[in-house]
Amino acid sequence: MTAQNPLSVPLVTDLHHASVLVLDLERSLAFYSGVLGLTIDEKRPDLGYPGAWLNLGSNQIHLIRLPNPDPRVGRPSRVGHDRHVALKTPNIEQVQSALQAAGISYARSSSGRRALFCRDPDGNGLEFIDQSSL
Repeated sequence: MTAQNPLSVPLVTDLHHASVLVLDLERSLAFYSGVLGLTIDEKRPDLGYPGAWLNLGSNQIHLIRLPNPDPRVGRPSRVGHDRHVALKTPNIEQVQSALQAAGISYARSSSGRRALFCRDPDGNGLEFIDQSSL
């Protein structure tokens, strides 16, 4: 059964943030801030648990340090076949170089698209799409 939107307009218009669970906040900040170059939003209030907000254009990635319920083993070997966040990049080669320099394994899209996939230190899936191919 498909629900119909009676207003005939989108009820959602943009992504505000994506949250990922992490075990080691400092290790994750080293990846997201250090390797990928995202900046930390210092306006994050005290939410009663450790975490960080990272700026991503007009959106954010929220890191939440909690015991991670997702298994790190037994996940699909291909990140694109698992839950993941897709991020646009102006230069896929620079992302690839940064991942290589940090010793992070990745895979190019098997479809031939200008995209690649990796996992963050906690196994969260990330897809990077060259925005020139969109």
